[in-house]
Amino acid sequence: MSYIDGYVLAVPIANRETFIEYAKSVDNIFIEHGAVRVIEAFGDDVPHGEQTDFYKAVQAREDETVAFSWVEWPDKATRDAGMKSMMEVMEENDLFDQEKNPMPFDGARMILGSFQTVVEMNKVTSE
Repeated sequence: MSYIDGYVLAVPIANRETFIEYAKSVDNIFIEHGAVRVIEAFGDDVPHGEQTDFYKAVQAREDETVAFSWVEWPDKATRDAGMKSMMEVMEENDLFDQEKNPMPFDGARMILGSFQTVVEMNKVTSE
């Protein structure tokens, strides 16, 4: 089964288009290094909870929304090799240099994790 890297970010609403362009450039690198799919989702209907919620998790401010993203890999081995080579490419090209390539969000409040897929269901369509 596939292997997933997941990300939750607080992104200024005013940076929506900048976020999309930034994501496309980084997501292309994921694909070039073995990812099979990358999804970037910008908060649209994200409820505020009483105890916890996405906003609290990333300490989102009033002018920010939550972005939810994931990268799908065919397996953990491909992910590990892909992330290693991807990090080298990003470092070589100064993509981690905030002055040359600023992120349109606060990376310190990003939540990330890697997950083993345990159930996967797909709708089968016939055409």
